[in-house]
Amino acid sequence: MILYIAEKPSLGRAIADVLPKPHKKHEGYIEVGNGDLVSWCIGHLLEQAPPDAYDDRYKSWKMEDLPVVPQQWQLIPKSSSRSQLAVLRKLVKQADTLVHAGDPDREGQLLVDEVLAYLKVSQTKLGNAKRLLISDLNPQAVTRALSQLRDNREFVPLSTSALARSRADWLYGMNMTRAFTLQGRKVGYQGVLSVGRVQTPLLGLVVRRDETIEAFEPKPFYQVDAHLLTQAGERFTARWQPSEACQKFMDEEGRVLSPRLADNVVERITAQPAQVTELEQKDKRQAPPLPYSLSSLQIDAAKRFGLSAKAVLDTCQSLYERHKLITYPRSDSRHLPREQLKLAAGVVDAVLSNAPELIQGADKPDLSIKSAAWNDSKVDAHHAIVPTDRKADLSRLSRDEARLYEHIARQYLAQFYPHHLYQDTKVELTIAGGQFVAKAKVTRSPGWKQLFATSRQPDETRNQSDDKEDEPLQSHLPVLKKGEELYCERGERLDKMTQPPKHFTDATLLSAMTGIGRYVKDDAIRKTLKDTDGLGTEATRAGIIELLFKRGFLVRQGKSIQATPAGRGLINSLPEAATTPDMTALWEQSLEAISQKSMRYQNFMDPLLANIHHLLEIAAQTTPNALAGVQARPAWKEKSGKGRSGSKKTRTAGSGAARRPARRATASRNA
Repeated sequence: MILYIAEKPSLGRAIADVLPKPHKKHEGYIEVGNGDLVSWCIGHLLEQAPPDAYDDRYKSWKMEDLPVVPQQWQLIPKSSSRSQLAVLRKLVKQADTLVHAGDPDREGQLLVDEVLAYLKVSQTKLGNAKRLLISDLNPQAVTRALSQLRDNREFVPLSTSALARSRADWLYGMNMTRAFTLQGRKVGYQGVLSVGRVQTPLLGLVVRRDETIEAFEPKPFYQVDAHLLTQAGERFTARWQPSEACQKFMDEEGRVLSPRLADNVVERITAQPAQVTELEQKDKRQAPPLPYSLSSLQIDAAKRFGLSAKAVLDTCQSLYERHKLITYPRSDSRHLPREQLKLAAGVVDAVLSNAPELIQGADKPDLSIKSAAWNDSKVDAHHAIVPTDRKADLSRLSRDEARLYEHIARQYLAQFYPHHLYQDTKVELTIAGGQFVAKAKVTRSPGWKQLFATSRQPDETRNQSDDKEDEPLQSHLPVLKKGEELYCERGERLDKMTQPPKHFTDATLLSAMTGIGRYVKDDAIRKTLKDTDGLGTEATRAGIIELLFKRGFLVRQGKSIQATPAGRGLINSLPEAATTPDMTALWEQSLEAISQKSMRYQNFMDPLLANIHHLLEIAAQTTPNALAGVQARPAWKEKSGKGRSGSKKTRTAGSGAARRPARRATASRNA
């Protein structure tokens, strides 16, 4: 008998639906027509044991007891899922073959593996276990996945990576939270100071941005435009490029700070001849934007629709599980396996049936085109988020569901359109000895941009030089020749003010998390990071952001995200190493290395423990004066009844790092 163990009931039902009929539904599992069984977890059935499970003295929080480091790690059943664990205990004993059907990511791998280990499944049965990877809940896709079972042992490194992450987060979060909460009490702060290896550096980004904005002093600077006339009577504008002789009147960003200098340039070029000294024209092509990963979708949706990261994730989960209109949403990949090209005709047909307005006024997609998205070398356990071949009435979806489906579908359709072709023109001119530049970008063939004619194109597809203040971009320039004589009708001084950085928004905070190298201070660490290295994972980023709001460390002011006094006080009380993303970026890099079998578990854990010992020594010598007079958020205060060192807390990180209410909170509870 084969036992399929899914991550959640909805996936279990999708598997059973394509297995032989008739079905018998039992409590916690389904028996199919050939005698095989389908059961499921309900997210994580197990959780890390709390500190007092290892020693009763840890019920009280005392600095001298830190660090808490389990010698033999323990998992305990979650109270809400004991009955389902009992069902699985019975079924795994009966089964001849086990099929692991967790979600196709590292947490999904660990989720089922840890249950099998906890139930003490024999090594023989574990050695024969299979892995079922499902990213599309429609029957045809599930059937295909069932025909492509893999050996579960292939995924041991992925599971080990998730286990290392779970234990490391527990060790770091539990010990750092207890240490700084105890120190906070010395200055009268009565709340729990939750510290985590992802949430705290993320909070640090916001705090430092807020403080930079507050300390910012705007300064005036000046630009000069030349308004030019050709011999044929056509007009255009070029901008002054200050020479080295002007350096003493400029700031480090190359902005002219002297109004007299700018006025002098205006006076010198007005009513003067101009000459074209350089003319550069390049034909360029722009590939369609890749399909979405979860983070790239969250960033785009935040900018376009104002949706939070959590709202995007929740909506995508509904589109995936309930409506079966998109593939697995918690993906960090933006590529697709070549094998999926076989499905393209059916997917495109479904998209055009569901949302025909997506190609209104555009050519039809050309299925003979293969974009760079189809790349087996960049696809592992899961691929980009794309539509399925399911047809549906979108009017029955919620507003957000319909918007995100169309957003995902448009990005998929773009893969079947030609490149966008355009011409870049750059003209350099000399006027009264000064250098001026004008640029233009002219579309030759819209290509895939036809799909975005009435919709804002993804930010990644825009020309990043378009917004440079030193070279104004124009929709067109007159036909010019090198050496041609022109006439400068007048010069114009443009008065500008330096601008502070903007407060983070959902979109920019997510962008910061996915491109964390920009915020890493250590040059050596920054050099080792890949473009894809980030804070947290696709599955956890939304939860981490929301967690900081729930804990009273962040607050929204319109679209802006800002730190609260408690959030600022915490960051300004911690050692810098705990508040910057450097350490966390290295963690993520190491966890990825474990999953790729290029690093061993112990080689990650040993330095981590040494670092925790060091940080706790700093904590013991730190008085968090930045928290003096700051009121804790009531929901996070300790309950009365056991005194200041008692163990009863309300949703504290210190007591709750291993008492997580839902699967996806696991990675971010003390992250």
